[in-house]
Amino acid sequence: MHKVGVRQEIIDRVLARRGRYHWFEELDPRRTALLIIDMQELFCAPGAPAEVPGSRDIVEPINRLTEQLRAIAVPIIWVLHANTETGGRSDWELFFNYVVADEVREKTRKSLAPGNQQVWSALIVGAADTQIIKNRYSALIAGSSGLERMLRSLDIDTVLIAGTKTNICCEATARDAMMLDFKAVMVSDCCAALSDDEHRSALENIIQQFGDVLTSDEVLERLRRRTNR
Repeated sequence: MHKVGVRQEIIDRVLARRGRYHWFEELDPRRTALLIIDMQELFCAPGAPAEVPGSRDIVEPINRLTEQLRAIAVPIIWVLHANTETGGRSDWELFFNYVVADEVREKTRKSLAPGNQQVWSALIVGAADTQIIKNRYSALIAGSSGLERMLRSLDIDTVLIAGTKTNICCEATARDAMMLDFKAVMVSDCCAALSDDEHRSALENIIQQFGDVLTSDEVLERLRRRTNR
């Protein structure tokens, strides 16, 4: 798990700009959902083509958080990545041709084929949890998934974001959430990147312009403030 946080110079900048650091002092459990991004074999398994070693370090914090959220009826949504192929062409050729190395391209394509997505085995999935597939970094960009429609149907206005990578799919989803008028919260101890610098950079981007950055304990504290009224 990453031990770095937002730098003091960024905290000072935020305070000077808006007079407070955190965006949200309370979170409404009735209108909040947890999105757990890309915690699947391609990213979590040792030796996988897109392995994020730190993803395994956040398994315990995620399991701890989901247990507490289920107890107060906050929906848990596992967001997994898949890409389809038609006539030998992927629905995201740009990604496979320019982002994925030649030597692992075919293995990555197979891993991301529909039907091969499962939540990483060390994570606890509840009977009432939901799984949804996305085909772009952001789960909320148009055409990526049905996540926005699902959230609207549940009357959700706040999304807690966990998973991997902090600076890629988690950050992309958080940015789009805010642009769609959802309150976005990055759960800092439940996100993992390939390096401390990338993890911290994403948190600093979010706290300045796109949403809040809270630990899982801070999230639970804010949810309980509303619950205990």
